Amino acid sequence: MAHLDLSGPEERAGLVPPDAARAFRDGDERLALTGLRRAQAREEAGSLRWAVLERLCGLVLIHLLREVEGTFALERADPVLDAAGVPQPGLEWLEEGDRGEGGAVP
Repeated sequence: MAHLDLSGPEERAGLVPPDAARAFRDGDERLALTGLRRAQAREEAGSLRWAVLERLCGLVLIHLLREVEGTFALERADPVLDAAGVPQPGLEWLEEGDRGEGGAVP
């Protein structure tokens, strides 16, 4: 797998859909989850970009108190990220979103 640099906001710009981040910040977690899942569907299953979006989906599911589904998503995503040495994103990616402080990967 190719290395994916997620160290700065510029490197993350483009992976997390701005509308998903905005929906999360506005308190519409279900819409945020839909946006993340649609973006994830465009990625190759098992890729680093897919894993980042899968992890964010899992975190949103846990935030929605759907802990079992969310935990399964983390269990699918984290080994891919760990194997590549990529840091695991947190909900701050959605909280910061398209404000230029974080959010996505080219």
